[in-house]
Amino acid sequence: MSVAVPALASRFAEHVARTGRIRGGETLVVALSGGVDSVALLHLLRFAPGLPPLRLVAGHVDHGMRPDSHRDADWIDGLCRVWAVVSDIRRLPEVPRSEAAARVARYEALEEIRREHAAHWVLTGHHGDDQAETVLFRALRGTGLGGLRGIPERRRPAVWRPLLPFTRDEILAYALHVGLSWREDPTNAGGFARNVLRNQVLPLVESSVAPGARRALRGLARRARDDAAAWKSLEPEILARVDARQEKEGYSLDRKACLALHPAVRAKVIRTLVRRAGGSLHDAGTRLAVEFSSSGRSGQRVSMGGGIWLRRDMERLRVVRGEAAAPDRLVTVPGPASGRDRAVLGGRAYDVAWDTGGREDRNATDSPLAGEEAFAAVALAFPLTVRGWRPGDRLRLAYGSKKLKKLFLEARVPAGDRARTPVLADADGSVLWVPGLARSVDGVPCGDEVQIHIRITNAESD
Repeated sequence: MSVAVPALASRFAEHVARTGRIRGGETLVVALSGGVDSVALLHLLRFAPGLPPLRLVAGHVDHGMRPDSHRDADWIDGLCRVWAVVSDIRRLPEVPRSEAAARVARYEALEEIRREHAAHWVLTGHHGDDQAETVLFRALRGTGLGGLRGIPERRRPAVWRPLLPFTRDEILAYALHVGLSWREDPTNAGGFARNVLRNQVLPLVESSVAPGARRALRGLARRARDDAAAWKSLEPEILARVDARQEKEGYSLDRKACLALHPAVRAKVIRTLVRRAGGSLHDAGTRLAVEFSSSGRSGQRVSMGGGIWLRRDMERLRVVRGEAAAPDRLVTVPGPASGRDRAVLGGRAYDVAWDTGGREDRNATDSPLAGEEAFAAVALAFPLTVRGWRPGDRLRLAYGSKKLKKLFLEARVPAGDRARTPVLADADGSVLWVPGLARSVDGVPCGDEVQIHIRITNAESD
């Protein structure tokens, strides 16, 4: 490091000291991708004055998603040798099918590294510009107020992001000042949505509309977090005011006291109790709950989704869990052969048949609850499973990945029917087909390879 201490080094040390999250002698895992952010973070922890002595472990996860990804691991290993830092490099046993799957696998691998080294934290290089991009991305996708809080400084079980108060420009200036080298990730120039925001939208906004857009977005995230913390501090008092009680089947509250609250506060109270009961409410469900709290008659109830009900019993409102539904009966397609079975999803029965013969012209395929599709057997990860929709399911389409929830909304599939809609997924959990809705671009037949034809029929309409 040069004699003149870069401003970021002293400010970083002050920030770390102010948080009180690390003590001298502790082991920390630094998630080291090889990019400038993570390399700068490791350098700060290793060489910045004012920090206590630490045992650092550079954790690198090689996803194998690029043919030359092993070169990053080799480069990181060499860097750690020069800096006298322990390196722990993991290569995933299977290449993730998406960026989202890679992210999940990366955090799981980093947590394994943390446990094996008895480390206190996993530290990542997320910074203030990442925060701004996240807030803008979520706002454009229609997030609620909770989503505007952006990237949390801490993530369970033990992830800490100490660079969030600093910008990309500050980190880059530091890296150049101390003469760091790093690996450029070619995917950063790609067409992923976040990269479009980073490389095109935000620069255009700052040059033409709002010069301080990134700073404003970071401020919005901070205010959203402050608002959430303020509600959290008031929550016990407000729940006491409405006489909220935990009961055997859920929670209850005094209806008259609840109606005395501003509707927005009433909505927060009901959402809080629904969350505690194991559910979640979005905009439409919240509006329904607030309306029912004032207009519902004693003995009536409305569904909050996920098996949670809001019921009025005289002058008590109750958030209750409904009777557990019978478990689904799934169907497994073990491989490219012939077979048939019956699935039961959300109480609705489907006949499932599969074979390697030709597609047949059947009237049943005209039903929105049934259909037939062909797949290239060699491209599939068997066994396949016919199951119900799960939150987080995505489908790879020609123009990119899309959540099934979004597809259901666009197709106007009622919320109550989504759990009863058949979904064909492969052994990795990737969705291949939703009859009557869409199919993935994965496994599309071409040429004369072996094909497996899968037919799903609504048995109750036979």
